[in-house]
Amino acid sequence: MTIAARLMLLLVLFATGGNAAAVQRALLVGVSELVNQPQVLWLQAPRNDVMLMRQTLMKQGFAPADITMLADGVAGAALPEAQRINEALARLLEQSRAGDFVMLYFSGHGTRLRDSTKRYQEPDGLAENFLARDARGTDSSGGSLPGGLRDVDFDRWIRAFLGKNVFVWSVFDTCSAASMTRSAAQPVEDVGPADDEVRFRGVRAGQLAASGQPALAQPAAPPPPEPAGVPRARYVAFFASESHQVTPELRLPRKARNARNAQPQGLLTWAVAEALQQKPATWRDLFNGVLDLYPPVIEELESRFPARELPSPVAEGNLDLPIFSNAAAPLSTRPVWRAERAGGSLTLKVGLLDGLEPGQEVRIVATLADGLQRTAQGRLVQADLGSARLAVPAALGELAQATSWSVTPVAEPASAALRVRSDSALPGGISLDYPASIRAAADAQADVRWVDLGAAGGRLEVLSPALAAAAQAGAAPAGAVVRDAAEARVRLQALAQLKWMSRLAELAKEGRLDGFDAVLEVRDESRVLRSAEVRDTAGGTLVLRQGERAELIVRNGSGHSIDLVVVGIDAQGILRAVYPEDLGEANRFERGTREAPASKRFALPWLKPGRAARLLVLATPAQARSAPRLFGAGMAETATNAGANTAELRVRGQLTPERDRQVYGAILRWTNAATP
Repeated sequence: MTIAARLMLLLVLFATGGNAAAVQRALLVGVSELVNQPQVLWLQAPRNDVMLMRQTLMKQGFAPADITMLADGVAGAALPEAQRINEALARLLEQSRAGDFVMLYFSGHGTRLRDSTKRYQEPDGLAENFLARDARGTDSSGGSLPGGLRDVDFDRWIRAFLGKNVFVWSVFDTCSAASMTRSAAQPVEDVGPADDEVRFRGVRAGQLAASGQPALAQPAAPPPPEPAGVPRARYVAFFASESHQVTPELRLPRKARNARNAQPQGLLTWAVAEALQQKPATWRDLFNGVLDLYPPVIEELESRFPARELPSPVAEGNLDLPIFSNAAAPLSTRPVWRAERAGGSLTLKVGLLDGLEPGQEVRIVATLADGLQRTAQGRLVQADLGSARLAVPAALGELAQATSWSVTPVAEPASAALRVRSDSALPGGISLDYPASIRAAADAQADVRWVDLGAAGGRLEVLSPALAAAAQAGAAPAGAVVRDAAEARVRLQALAQLKWMSRLAELAKEGRLDGFDAVLEVRDESRVLRSAEVRDTAGGTLVLRQGERAELIVRNGSGHSIDLVVVGIDAQGILRAVYPEDLGEANRFERGTREAPASKRFALPWLKPGRAARLLVLATPAQARSAPRLFGAGMAETATNAGANTAELRVRGQLTPERDRQVYGAILRWTNAATP
């Protein structure tokens, strides 16, 4: 190689971060036959799902040699046994390099059982397992399922890929899916006529125990490495159902029931393949396209299985990133919401709680059946707590054949913005989730004044009475001097987020969510000393003493799943994610009943004796077959220090130049005066 050629190669490697040959790979697993179980528990579609997904990925540019298949009944594919699945994951991890893209796909039965070895405990105490071909019944202790792949093991594999800077897209077309990366299903029922039968994916662990034989000893697969503190910035997952639900397989597409191309498929798999044909730009676009395909199928299944709770797909991760890439920068900097058309109106299932306000300007996108899009501008004519409405723009009025509608706010709402008065530029790199933002303002309207002190840093002065209490919480004491731009950025972000959090609590304060409660407990090492419902602690009545700690207990006995967000601000003004704890985690909290509520306990180690803090709890009934709903209180930043790298963050709010329902909500204002 000549010197010039070597220099050119070095330049190419430098420009691409040393990864000039990023590769897209996939592992597709489909388990139709459980060979150690009665055939009544077998499925028909997973082998078809694997073939459909392979064809779909090749249309997206995946090379056939980079798609590994483990499926029974598929020519050339290895059998999907537990050991082989773990070995395939290990090989894929070894092959992967920084910048690569990996899809992990699983189609088949899932089940749930108790597993006391889990570090993360589900609200109902059950663990999700994917059943490999050689799955057997539980052992005598009930905590092990031979031939089952545990949710915690999937989570470790995903974190191992993320630790190598590999983007991971996971798809679980199984029952009990939404916790597969961290129920006892209903019994097998009448599946319908042979030419159009419907099977539901999911078996009870007890069914396996009754029909399985004692398992032979097998060498345990080596666990994947566990990189510490890896953020899920390059991660997206689609789940066929919530943790307590099962998902169907049936002949698809329904409009061609008797045609040759209609064959048994998993509903999620088919919907993903169909939605990809519309060439979505982001994972959110893809998931919304999947949701658009569910209603006619669900309506038909509801008439055939009226007692069955039908599945609600769940998505988590960085949904605004470009599809099939390893990019960290989102294509969309503002939320995209599905809309439903009725006559001349478009209705959104989001509203004031999500950062919308009457009169707000929005961008409307109509996606036609062939994937083409038409856009127009409009304004909201109505916004309630959980819904909003606008007129269909005249330019789009004739599009009766539009397959889907979506709405995006043109800008953050002015009412949520932190108004800052400054005679100099604010620190750069400010990163906020919609709808929080920061805008320049005159003295009379400003919430905060920023004074640049040059080499000495700067001074933040809280001017708004509404934020004066926040200053006592440590977010930015009145007149506080900050050392550098990084610290100023963190404090400004905390104040902007706190302003929105306070508005959320104000909007929801009169609401009630039947069967839901959030209790704060003060404990020592052995017992609960005192407790109170969070909405009753506004006066700071629960004081921490030395040697005590605070914990939050959330209970959902409402009878349905809920969308839950819990976030705090500690004494240093740092935002603290409580639930969801991770950027890549869904905020769908499991359903429970009054007799058997789903509950979870959260440690709050950043609540310290003698230090003030804030804690927001917000919950609403989850809407079936809807995209994630974080109410603008989700955490864009997972790091908890002023020097956090902002390269991975979504920039939801920017400084504006000077030229230019049933709901539970409570905010804990913890004054927490020092007590001996």
